[in-house]
Amino acid sequence: MTNLQLPEADRIQEAPPANQSSGLRDNADAQGATASSDAVRPATGYAGDVSAALAYQWWQDGAAVLVDVRSDAEREWVGFVPGAVALAWKQWPGMAMNPGFDDALSALVYPGQKALLLCRSGVRSIAAAKRATELGIEAYNILEGFEGDLDEQAHRGSKGGWRKQGLPWRQN
Repeated sequence: MTNLQLPEADRIQEAPPANQSSGLRDNADAQGATASSDAVRPATGYAGDVSAALAYQWWQDGAAVLVDVRSDAEREWVGFVPGAVALAWKQWPGMAMNPGFDDALSALVYPGQKALLLCRSGVRSIAAAKRATELGIEAYNILEGFEGDLDEQAHRGSKGGWRKQGLPWRQN
């Protein structure tokens, strides 16, 4: 399979851990409820998962840097958070890794600050949070990302996420 050089499957960073915990998402408790907005959910390989509301609070308090790891195209077409640092984890087209990610992130986050990583749905930001942790940064994934989970019609934007929670964002 490695020789086929296929792109990483959607949600591959989320699916195996969920399967190992009886199919529950990282942001769900035993009844399937979403994590409390003021709690940090433990995670493996990075500091934890936080709600968009808690991330916004930390960011506004100056305790954290908000880093949008979506591609330039996503921010341009779907919307962006004013004041967030745009630093793509992978870049469109082709979703190639950003070779400057490590150096740029290390320069952005000062010692004692947290890094809050935001992507479309909270999956790529997990991978970025794990990498940030390897770089010695206290990194958190923002649950549900910018657009939230898919709804019954396979559309994003109506089930959770930064936008749905009414936090600041703009569209070009």
